[in-house]
Amino acid sequence: MKAIEQEILRDQLPKARILFGLWIFSLFTLFSIYLGSNKDGSVSITNITHKFYRFKPILSPSQSPPPSPLPSPSSMPHAHEIRINYGDELEEALAGASTENNTVIIAVANEAYTEGDKPMLDIFLDAFWLGEGTRPLKEHLLIVAVDQTAYDKCIFLKLHCYKLETEGVEFDGGEKLFMSEDFLKMMWGRTLFLGDVLKHGYNFIFTDMDVLWLRNPFPQLTEDESMDLQISVDHFNGDQWSDNNPINTGFYMIRSNNKTIALYDEWYGEKDNSAGKKEQDVLFDLMQKGAFKRLDLRVRFLDTIFFSGFCQNSRDVKEVSTVHANCCRSIKAKVTDLIKVLHDWKKFKAYSDDDTSEFQWSDHTACQDSWNQL
Repeated sequence: MKAIEQEILRDQLPKARILFGLWIFSLFTLFSIYLGSNKDGSVSITNITHKFYRFKPILSPSQSPPPSPLPSPSSMPHAHEIRINYGDELEEALAGASTENNTVIIAVANEAYTEGDKPMLDIFLDAFWLGEGTRPLKEHLLIVAVDQTAYDKCIFLKLHCYKLETEGVEFDGGEKLFMSEDFLKMMWGRTLFLGDVLKHGYNFIFTDMDVLWLRNPFPQLTEDESMDLQISVDHFNGDQWSDNNPINTGFYMIRSNNKTIALYDEWYGEKDNSAGKKEQDVLFDLMQKGAFKRLDLRVRFLDTIFFSGFCQNSRDVKEVSTVHANCCRSIKAKVTDLIKVLHDWKKFKAYSDDDTSEFQWSDHTACQDSWNQL
């Protein structure tokens, strides 16, 4: 009897395997049809393969993604939009700090800005803490470190950080004195990097770390999508459209598009023909030679009432958004006078509305004296 039962089982085993195989095949077929179906119910092999693999091209500068609208103050912070993934560390860093409008706030730091009793980075962040409407903006701040010490400090502070490694350029982390050879190298390395940010499809505000954000600047920056560049000046000549304003590249907002990318390519292309000039002077020269008009750029020059500096103080503390330690030669002098600015700001915040007429900025004595030091 056992022999008969074993014979029956041997006969049924192949059939069971066949039925099981047919069942698996049917499930796979139905699943594939579902994945490959179009909206009208038709089936496409292309759709089936596309569901499993999506080609992500790396774009050339001329094929860079279209510009995205600039953010409104009320839109920050939000989750950023889905963009092409370039698969690199820069894209990851930009995406992590970006607003939903593809805009990032960028500042560059080295060791000299992150060490000392009161580092420049700490003063810079203090302003975000003490400013009006500025705390949420820190979530969209990307610190670009040009040496390991600055990068480690950035990571320690739990900020958005990116380590900039420029081929052929090594920074020792010390102070780059104004107009020294290392200073010029760092400025041109910065220009090359920021052009790459535009090619990644991101708008950005660039801010030097010696710019204190006392108020959210977005209400003073136009959201007009046709505006390509909004840039600060050392002295405002009264006309926000005049290219005779002495520009300052320590604070500006720029939109990513083919025109601005072309500007950066032309700007950086002048590096080897500009011995003894900082990158800001080269951009000013290009502007004077008509590059802005030739590239059909819409450029707005920012009034120092709102975007102030040591070259020209804001005349109205109730309106000022940023204060830049320009017209200053050393980091030590900048730190001394920027701490005074923070003290001035705290005094102003403590005033009643009736007392503000008595407000005055402290003299920028350390920065003035810095020009007399070797």
